[in-house]
Amino acid sequence: MTQTGFTIWLTGMSGSGKSSVATATADRLRGRGLAVEVLDSGRIRSQINRSLGFSQEEIEENTLRLAYECAMLNRNNVVAIVGSVSPYRAVRDKAREQIGAFVEVYCRCPMEVLMQRDAKGLYERALKDEVKHMAGVNAPYEEPLKPEVLLNTDQLTVDDAATQIIKTLEVLNRLSRDEGSAYTADEEEMIRQRLENLGYL
Repeated sequence: MTQTGFTIWLTGMSGSGKSSVATATADRLRGRGLAVEVLDSGRIRSQINRSLGFSQEEIEENTLRLAYECAMLNRNNVVAIVGSVSPYRAVRDKAREQIGAFVEVYCRCPMEVLMQRDAKGLYERALKDEVKHMAGVNAPYEEPLKPEVLLNTDQLTVDDAATQIIKTLEVLNRLSRDEGSAYTADEEEMIRQRLENLGYL
């Protein structure tokens, strides 16, 4: 199968597992011989987009700049994997429109688990209003309505989450099928049915 670039966009609140799942998925794809770049929103913000603050407009601008980078990578036959809170639904939809070959992955996790994982105590401080612009606490987080992949990351291992993404990419014909897949025919059919119900197939 000739590789064509596409973007996997992982969204979810801080601590939901986006970076770990992105890294595991990238490893799987590289193992199949694909060129992959992982774009971490926080790192790119600190290195390239340092002029941007955390108003809604600046968050949207950061998201659209990420989308532009993804589109450039995709045009050069590279798979881009983004890990970004990207809290506003409308701007994620703009990113989808701008990129075209876009697969949205929602890393969903309950607040109590996010707080347990939060070694820096950012959620607790945000609840006291000591930290500003914390998505889902004192700033909005708008859940995706129709993500291609929904991961309940409090219930899945990182490896299982990456497997679910890979299988979805196969069903969407973004990847050729791996005959050694651990997924059963019933599990694949569940993914296919979900994608059909969402209008992606």
